[in-house]
Amino acid sequence: MRLDDVRDVKLDWRGSMMPPATPGPSDPPVRWHRCFSWAETVLAWVLLIVPTLLSALSDQAAEHRDTTLLLAGGAAVWLGLTTVALRGKLRDHPLAAVAMFAGVVTFGSILQYREAYFLIFMVYGFFAAMRMKPMLVAFLGVGITSLLINTMTLGGPLHALSVSPGIWGTVVVVQTVAIGGGGALFAAVGRQSQERKQALERLAAAEAENRGLQRQLLAQAREAGVLDERQRLSQEIHDTLAQGFTGIITQLEAAAQARADAAEWERHLAAATQLARENLTAARRSVAALHPEPLETATLPEALAEVARLWSERTGVPAEFSATGTAVPLHPELEATLLRVTQEALSNVAKHARASRAGITLSYLGDEVILDARDDGVGFDPAHPPTPPSAEGGHGLPGMRQRAERLAGTLHVESEPGGGTAISARLPAIPSATLDPTEGAS
Repeated sequence: MRLDDVRDVKLDWRGSMMPPATPGPSDPPVRWHRCFSWAETVLAWVLLIVPTLLSALSDQAAEHRDTTLLLAGGAAVWLGLTTVALRGKLRDHPLAAVAMFAGVVTFGSILQYREAYFLIFMVYGFFAAMRMKPMLVAFLGVGITSLLINTMTLGGPLHALSVSPGIWGTVVVVQTVAIGGGGALFAAVGRQSQERKQALERLAAAEAENRGLQRQLLAQAREAGVLDERQRLSQEIHDTLAQGFTGIITQLEAAAQARADAAEWERHLAAATQLARENLTAARRSVAALHPEPLETATLPEALAEVARLWSERTGVPAEFSATGTAVPLHPELEATLLRVTQEALSNVAKHARASRAGITLSYLGDEVILDARDDGVGFDPAHPPTPPSAEGGHGLPGMRQRAERLAGTLHVESEPGGGTAISARLPAIPSATLDPTEGAS
């Protein structure tokens, strides 16, 4: 395959009692806020129309009734300007909110003083107050509305407070705290909801960026792997195939010069034939090393189990394989790396450990995968590993470490003379889905 692309909720008590109404350019209003604004506007008109109809149907003097209806019309014009004409950012501007509140309580208190029915409209003053910023101004607006709505039918706040200051003062304070506290709670819930939405959006953006970085990482790893593989093949061709062909040519030339001596001619020809067979074996080994064949028809745990089984049969050393966690398909580059590390680790055991048993464990841990290889052999000093790269195809510990680091992983080695060896390769568990959908088999 091609790998081209590898709360805290802070409640600002100096802010508005209303939830934020004007998100940033990249944060469109949430649906519940639009619904609330629409319902609030409808409520304002209902609270004005109901007392106006009741006043129009009352048996008050015509002149008194006409003046009241005229004032109600002025209140309607004010509502039209502040709830219909003003929209979006203009409606939620602090000065617009203060002007709206001032107009509502002014018209409402005058109308309530003339007709008790308009106490209904004064209720909207609480909603208008909760739009103001900062929070202390909103609480002050709720207090003013409470004072007016409770005293205008009794001759006004001055008269009511002069007659029964304790009663009306207590009513205003309790009402202000109750309504203001409810508004503050509503605002907190609104801010929390919006912050959660923004956090989810940031998380989604981070995940998208992370997927891009993973593709880039795997692309870079593949490029580095291709370069390393070219260098390895170049060295192997030089050390085996090129030297072998040189020997074959030398033997054939010697055979040509020894035509008169049949025994000598046959000896050179046999040597050339043997060299050709050895070169063919070396070429097949190099080709087989280019792609992890066990992964073509099996999952990674199955492939590793088969590698351990075949190695055990070949060496006579028992090798156990186990897998933990939920196995998931990983990116092909990751699975190939884990397979190569396993093969190299077992190869090292066979060459150097003189072990009586070995074990391989593959652990799926959600966002990472860990491969552990251990043996009970003679061990070694990790500062002087006994497995330098060789022309036979093995890269030893440095090669395994390079493979892991190319994929943002790590390789940890624990060993001591006489204490066996444990190797742990830890890699990010990049799923196979990370593969770009435009990529295909090659």
